[in-house]
Amino acid sequence: MDLYRKVRLACAEGMSQREAARHFGISRDSVRKILAFSVPPGYRRSAPIRRPKLDGFTGIIDQWLSEDRQRPRKQRHTAKRICERLRDEHGFEGGYT
Repeated sequence: MDLYRKVRLACAEGMSQREAARHFGISRDSVRKILAFSVPPGYRRSAPIRRPKLDGFTGIIDQWLSEDRQRPRKQRHTAKRICERLRDEHGFEGGYT
């Protein structure tokens, strides 16, 4: 965040984008992005997550996890337990090779 402020301030005082990139040791593309956004935008996913094997089971998993909120912490599902339960109770074939 400090670098972000320094680059914006330097360019506002007349430093060129190329010179700022050289001075701060970052790429010119990074300088351009810094000047385009007033605050760092963070990570932006380019496409939605694809989970072809898991998509049919997300409702079941969400139900288990919502039920787990009422249980003590030590009795909640782990990722391994969810995978085992999906395999045993619902015929899930993903996750293991």
